[in-house]
Amino acid sequence: MLNIALPKGRLGDKVAALFDSAGLGCAQLSDPGRKLVFEDTGQGLRYMLVKPSDVAIYVAHGAADVGVAGKDVLVEGNYDLYELLDLGFGRCDMCIAAKNGYVEDPTRPVRVATKFPNIASAYYRSINREIEVIKLNGSIEIAPLLGLSDVIVDIVETGATLKENDLRVCEKILPVSARLIANKASYRFAADRIDRMSQTLKGALQ
Repeated sequence: MLNIALPKGRLGDKVAALFDSAGLGCAQLSDPGRKLVFEDTGQGLRYMLVKPSDVAIYVAHGAADVGVAGKDVLVEGNYDLYELLDLGFGRCDMCIAAKNGYVEDPTRPVRVATKFPNIASAYYRSINREIEVIKLNGSIEIAPLLGLSDVIVDIVETGATLKENDLRVCEKILPVSARLIANKASYRFAADRIDRMSQTLKGALQ
């Protein structure tokens, strides 16, 4: 069996539809209920549904051979795995945003609120700017409004939430979309099969 980790939720629905259109789907994925593991013995495929932020962990540690994860998750976690294909789903940008009218004070570190401390730190290191990272798990946009941070680093899709909270994008630092990934050891032993899957999915996208 080739083990495939798929994200649950809205992104997972799109990924399942893509796999189905490519002839790699599993009928049970369209109505999984509470079940998390499904097998297609005819194709030798086993699917597991996991939290989107956990897909890369399952793949990196070998519990899954391949999976689909967001580029934001891959960069933030710096996982040791192969990135095979950009699926184009969930396309958005990792951005720096601040209140309208914000002016940076160069005499002190920038206070950055984010769910992505590694991405934020790497970007500011690249421009030689000292920062203070404030790790949050949600409602990032409220941090500058309450004076907790100067800026935020977060995913921006349409920008509507920023506008509603009097924030603006200052800088786009990373394009984000869903990627097909593979465990390195699995790829060594099943390169032909995984490459065929990647090419089949690429064809379905086109």
